[in-house]
Amino acid sequence: MNFKNYLFFFCIGVLTLFSLSACTVTAPETTPTPSHVRVGTLRGPSGMGLAPLMQWAEEGQTTNTYHFTLGGSPEEMTAGLISGELDIASVPTNVASILYNRLEGDIQVLNVGTLGGLFILDATGEISEIEDLRGRTLNITGQGGIPQFALEYILRQNGIEPGIDIEIIFNAEHSELASLMVAGHVDIGMLPQPFVTTVLAQRDDIRIAISLTEAWEAVNPGMLFVQGVVVARRQFINDHPDAISLFISDHYSSVSYVNANVESSAVLMDMYNIIPEQIAIGAIPYSNLVHIDGVQMKPMINAVLAVLYDANPQAVGGTMPDEEFFFVG
Repeated sequence: MNFKNYLFFFCIGVLTLFSLSACTVTAPETTPTPSHVRVGTLRGPSGMGLAPLMQWAEEGQTTNTYHFTLGGSPEEMTAGLISGELDIASVPTNVASILYNRLEGDIQVLNVGTLGGLFILDATGEISEIEDLRGRTLNITGQGGIPQFALEYILRQNGIEPGIDIEIIFNAEHSELASLMVAGHVDIGMLPQPFVTTVLAQRDDIRIAISLTEAWEAVNPGMLFVQGVVVARRQFINDHPDAISLFISDHYSSVSYVNANVESSAVLMDMYNIIPEQIAIGAIPYSNLVHIDGVQMKPMINAVLAVLYDANPQAVGGTMPDEEFFFVG
């Protein structure tokens, strides 16, 4: 090959290389799109788990911007979801199923937020097992929710018929029942944390008699007592997928921080009027705050709902939810 031919082919090669380089496009890095997210949660374990996120959001450390609404009953959360005033909310597990059926699938579960944290407190010194409740009067909260249906299921599994063998009186809010017990107007009551700690801190003669989680697992071996979940409106999920992914990550980080940093988290819970600091310090280790999402949450939620459905179909809204009930990313 003479020099002219060599030069010709060399130039062709260089031009081809530049041509290929010009056609190679590097995909731009994508970043999540932030959104304004309205989150509802209760003054209790679900609110406790979100306390760090409230601070991070206030200080501008989150990609999403968050507006938090604290409530005293699940009904406040469901009303907000139905009206569209809330995008995301913490609700009892069975209430999520009821909403899913009522709203024809317009609700999806993002993650499990709390496992069982219900306890029966006793001021009589005569209650130590479920059978001891026979013939007694028991005050509880959560009418129409998982506390009522789980308790009734456990009672029946132990041969005690609600309304016949035991009188159950419902109080509207946890704080109301806690106050009644502290004042000596109620001797036997079922409450969640942190209200259990609130009562015990003020009455030395009241003790924890029964853990409903242990009673549940005694009649359902190997089944976790999934008490609370976080749900979102499907329309919001569809319109703001990045915001949902960011929230799930933020929820995980927030709950993890609480479980690893009890004292500093307790300060935040006091700051955001969730519960007083000293109560929080005692309650956090017993509140079963968790973050379980994706496919891992499906069997444990379905197992609890199935038990409640068998006991009373209306406890889950009349029918068991289908696979679309779960947001798995």
